[in-house]
Amino acid sequence: MESLLPDLITPQPPPPNRVGKCDGEYEQVLSEGAVMLAFAFHLFAKYPDLKLVKIHPDGEHGKRFKIKEWLSSVGFELVEPMGSTAYGGTYRSAGDKTIVVRPISGCGDVEAEVGDLKIVAECKGGVINSRHAGQLSRLRKGLCEAVGLSMATNSSDNLTQYAVVPATRVTETLANKMVDRVRRAGIRIALVASNGTIREIA
Repeated sequence: MESLLPDLITPQPPPPNRVGKCDGEYEQVLSEGAVMLAFAFHLFAKYPDLKLVKIHPDGEHGKRFKIKEWLSSVGFELVEPMGSTAYGGTYRSAGDKTIVVRPISGCGDVEAEVGDLKIVAECKGGVINSRHAGQLSRLRKGLCEAVGLSMATNSSDNLTQYAVVPATRVTETLANKMVDRVRRAGIRIALVASNGTIREIA
């Protein structure tokens, strides 16, 4: 069973053109970096024998979400820095789970191997409490982009691909429309709630 994950949401004051378009005073941002981390923990919960998950954020993801500080808050300490960023490196928990954060392009956002099975996820973030048309459109586009990136990768019998996005009414509606075609392409859709729990719908 998955544990609830704290502090994945980054509250931000809305810009002038979006004031009054969100539920509450602040926009609740579930950033791409937070989505990646939530999915990494989902894989640990789904596959108890899994020991290693790799995530590949870019520099912008690291600016928008404090990856190192968040991992430390949930019991993963940086044991081997990597690269020039403050957050890149190998993180390990007391329970002998490892997350490697490597800022690099050309790889899936989240990657793991379970026996002969390889798992690759493309992730997108967004504002989860906005009614602004532009933000709703961005959520829809995020799901379409994640699916498209997955489809651009050569498939194989031992590869499981995911498109992972925030759980909102907009993304759930679109995901349910896409589910049959996406499933036939060998891709699954996973929706990330604000508390880090994930529902796979394909």
